[in-house]
Amino acid sequence: MRVLVTGAAGMLGQALLPALAAAGHEALGVDVAEADVTRLDALQRVARPFRPDWVVHLAAFTKVDDCESQPDLAFLVNGLGARNAALAAAGCGASVLAISTDYVFDGRGTRPYREYDAAAPRSVYGASKWAGERAVREVHPRHVIVRTSWLFGSGGPNFVDTVLARARTGEPLRVVDDQRGSPTLTGDLAQGLLKLMDANQPGTYHCTNSGECTWYDLAAYAVGRAGIATRLERTDTASFPRPAQRPAYSVLSNQFFEHVTGHRLPSWQDAVDRHVRSGVAAR
Repeated sequence: MRVLVTGAAGMLGQALLPALAAAGHEALGVDVAEADVTRLDALQRVARPFRPDWVVHLAAFTKVDDCESQPDLAFLVNGLGARNAALAAAGCGASVLAISTDYVFDGRGTRPYREYDAAAPRSVYGASKWAGERAVREVHPRHVIVRTSWLFGSGGPNFVDTVLARARTGEPLRVVDDQRGSPTLTGDLAQGLLKLMDANQPGTYHCTNSGECTWYDLAAYAVGRAGIATRLERTDTASFPRPAQRPAYSVLSNQFFEHVTGHRLPSWQDAVDRHVRSGVAAR
């Protein structure tokens, strides 16, 4: 396959490009310098000569709190950008795979969200990603939309590495214990995306590492596996007010993904173990 990847310099892009190469696919990664996703003509200029089979759209404005103060930019990048990626794919005969988020849900659920549950975003970030989902569905029938959550991995700032870096200073850490989700390693998600492209069945899928936990659970597990002696304290979301509302519950059901691909992503604990052992988290 020939695969064009937007947002290639991001954390997930840095995991997906080598995964594509290892699987024998030809990949072209572009970032904002090569192709601004808010401009359809810029995407078309790189897509048409490359003639991809897939356009994998990873580019996004993911600074959740900044989205609250910059809503126009959030909708331009996350909404129009996704539409442009789908249009560019359609224009050169390619399928499109677009990444979305658990933030499209309101977080008031009590069981894992399924793909057909009603979206009700409570933040600008979530609303802009939901706008991007709808745009992709509207303009290109050969689409795969993948919702994921709580990403960590090499190549970018993430919760696991931030916690480990702070823990190594010896300072006590207060971590919220009333938000629940599924931590997801970018390398594992990249493998999941490959499985979905191989399956080539249009639709919306949830794809995360297996299992669920709170941010406190994740911090405690990562610190313990890294062998760092520090004090962790439980706290709640109300004690850390932020501009954007966080979903209290954002566990996603992977049932559709697993049924279509025959693949199950490893547990989040296994993913953290591998990330810590890799040494990436030490840097």
